[in-house]
Amino acid sequence: MSNTPVIAAVDGSEHSLRALDWARTEALRHGSGLLVAHVLPDHAQLYAGRRASLHDVSQPAEFADPVRDWIRSLFGGGEGSGLPEWVTYEALEGSVPEALRVIGAQARMLVMGSRGRGGFASLLLGSSSRAVASTAACPVVVVPHAERSAGADAEAEESAGRVVLGLHAAETPDDVLTFAFTEAAVRGTTVQVVSAYAIPPSPTLVIDSPFAVIPPEGLADEGDGVPAEREMLRSQTERLAPFRERFPDVPVEQAAVPGDPAGRLVTASRAAALVVVGRHHPRRTAMSMMIGSVAHAVLHHAHGPVAVVPTLKDDA
Repeated sequence: MSNTPVIAAVDGSEHSLRALDWARTEALRHGSGLLVAHVLPDHAQLYAGRRASLHDVSQPAEFADPVRDWIRSLFGGGEGSGLPEWVTYEALEGSVPEALRVIGAQARMLVMGSRGRGGFASLLLGSSSRAVASTAACPVVVVPHAERSAGADAEAEESAGRVVLGLHAAETPDDVLTFAFTEAAVRGTTVQVVSAYAIPPSPTLVIDSPFAVIPPEGLADEGDGVPAEREMLRSQTERLAPFRERFPDVPVEQAAVPGDPAGRLVTASRAAALVVVGRHHPRRTAMSMMIGSVAHAVLHHAHGPVAVVPTLKDDA
């Protein structure tokens, strides 16, 4: 079993339960441990601080943690039972984004729901989810709430659903491609690579038409693609070549589409097991507080899980 855990951030809400289910399956796929992390609410942290400062031994050593009991019940079959060897639980103190950033520093990935207990029903993405996805040192997977995923295709619920990779051939860091191909490999599924290009407006262009998936052998000079599309596909093919060699058993589909890349990735998310995007432009520092516009939009609107992968080294 791998020593690099998958971390599930939970708070007892229905949204975090969806994230926990996704993280559990992911840990089993990778043969890694599952660390369930809960940032204690403010009142519990205040109790712990007061007890420590007053050295009041008459008070219980631990503040009641219903989330811990909930996790034990889910994994152990009973409230008083322990957890399996590959599952651990940790209660954290501090602000939610900072506590999860610290614990996620050495994680394979950190999985969380798109909204927590405090989220308004109208919110597409909670503030904690956005903050962690924007700054964590590990890949962050945000699992959307049930209302957003309700319109997804049935095949996305199956483990064989494809992994969709948003790619800018000249700018997307290798870390992002490696994550996408690794996820496809453990699922035994396809990587669908989606790149967008800008073209002048045309009365014959239907922006909302489905995009075509073109295999590399379809890129001969006599093909029918528009020049921008053909150049984008050629750039994709060149960039993907080393990853095809590293992951020879992972099928690859290539798509070059006109218009808005975020909108195309949101559409593709309906039939995807996972959408993978880079966190920010690689010329920004690796620990930049910024999140790119594409990642931001996809996090808010995708119909399935989205992995936001940071640049693990400074490419500036």
